[in-house]
Amino acid sequence: MAPKIILDCDPGHDDAVAILLAHRHCDVIGITTVSGNAPLAYTTDNALLVCQLGGLDTPVHAGADRPLLLPPQHAPRAHGETGLDGPPRPILDRTVTGRDAVGFIIETVRTTEDVWLVPIGPLTNVALAIRQAPDIVERLAGVSLMGGAIGPGNVTSTAEFNVWADPHAASIVYRSGVSVLRMAGLDLTHQFCVDQSTIDRLASQPGAVPQFVAGLFDFYLAGYRERAGLSAAPLHDPCAVLAVTHPELLEFTARHVDVETTGALTRGMTVADERPGTDAAPNCDVASRIDASEAMSLVVDALCSYA
Repeated sequence: MAPKIILDCDPGHDDAVAILLAHRHCDVIGITTVSGNAPLAYTTDNALLVCQLGGLDTPVHAGADRPLLLPPQHAPRAHGETGLDGPPRPILDRTVTGRDAVGFIIETVRTTEDVWLVPIGPLTNVALAIRQAPDIVERLAGVSLMGGAIGPGNVTSTAEFNVWADPHAASIVYRSGVSVLRMAGLDLTHQFCVDQSTIDRLASQPGAVPQFVAGLFDFYLAGYRERAGLSAAPLHDPCAVLAVTHPELLEFTARHVDVETTGALTRGMTVADERPGTDAAPNCDVASRIDASEAMSLVVDALCSYA
């Protein structure tokens, strides 16, 4: 049976791929959007646009337009001003189902068994839902998030963007006591990269989805070439989906992970206790390795299936 998920996202090139992948391997109950890679108006339109291109009728609920305590921050260097810069944008003819993502999460988890939350942007919506309705924690099948890093960050030397953008929300989620918390951080996602051969394969396929994603990847990869001289770009967000749908492709290590919220140099750092014999009880299954070849085949096959 396909896992039931709510996909909480801030599209984002890799979020777009995660949406399309999830719909081939999950029962996606709903999509919730959050300010992150771009302002909320853009991320919501982007989620609707991806659903439109894929012929998906999944309800989209707009959520938090800013972090819990900090001013909003975005990632135009990686994703452009719209969050999905690159290919021409089709005219959007979809509208949101609702504008209370937090309420949608709470009501769905309270009334539906075994729901996974799969947040792949800042954790604001999920934290607000847990804070407003702590009873949902024990009803969740689990939380599988893309965020953090056990090692260097990508927005600062110590912090990954999703956690850095709203560290107070991330702290609430890591401390929530949810029975299963899976973390796909940068140390994992940098093992899972899209390169020119992937783009060429998608570009050779008919249909709006593979053509559009090929254009997204062209823009996304060009940015990594320019900024870091890399010939491949990490495809972060699908990893959190794969951690639910194909956990056998990943290796996990149980760790106690917490979030630094106030450090002048370390705000947003995910701090994993890796001491031998530590008394800190694990609260998180940290993904450390991925079968990148098999995982990429799943992603590309899913995208090509829309052709």
